[in-house]
Amino acid sequence: MKKIFFLSLLMIFTSCKQNEEKKEPVKELTIAEKIANAHGYEKWNQVKTFEFTFGGKIEDSSSGRSWVWNPKTNDIGLTTNGETTEYNRNNMDSITLKADRGFINDKFWALIPFQLIWDEGTTISEPEKATSPINQKDLNKIIITYSNQGGYTPGDAYDIYFDDDYIIREWSYRKGNTTEPSLSNTFENYSDYNGIKVAQYHKKAEGDWNLLVRNIKVELE
Repeated sequence: MKKIFFLSLLMIFTSCKQNEEKKEPVKELTIAEKIANAHGYEKWNQVKTFEFTFGGKIEDSSSGRSWVWNPKTNDIGLTTNGETTEYNRNNMDSITLKADRGFINDKFWALIPFQLIWDEGTTISEPEKATSPINQKDLNKIIITYSNQGGYTPGDAYDIYFDDDYIIREWSYRKGNTTEPSLSNTFENYSDYNGIKVAQYHKKAEGDWNLLVRNIKVELE
């Protein structure tokens, strides 16, 4: 009887040990993935359409560039100055290429947390503590640098400042990876659109300059 009990315990122990060995180790997220997920990246595969207006003035609903993007089909609609252009990013000509330059720029402002994952040919530094350029806050900082080949702005670099919850609070753009920033501004007035968090205000340290990302709509499948 004791022998049967001992064998049963041995079998249970062996089975548990084998199950533990079969478990794959938990993958450590990269800093880019942590930032993207904090802004709702895990919801992105459910997005049917992403709409937003870049720039313009709050009091003028027709100002700025308004975009409707279906990320699964790459169909894009642009409305500006009362005119609408529709195209597909998989089939562009010289006319739609000009519109696409605007789309790439505006999407980058709206969805920079996701661009950290989407963009190819980049290097991302290890995070470090740093003082932010606008509000002079102690934040975390990474540097994303683009290769000198491909894309619309090759060789540029961005200093991304984010808090301990991985939410982006400020950035500096350095054209051609120069030492001094070409532009520094805030990321504020975040709103949640079906799980996708987008900063609507981007202010400089001086003056009343505020670049807007507004009229945001996120439709899920």
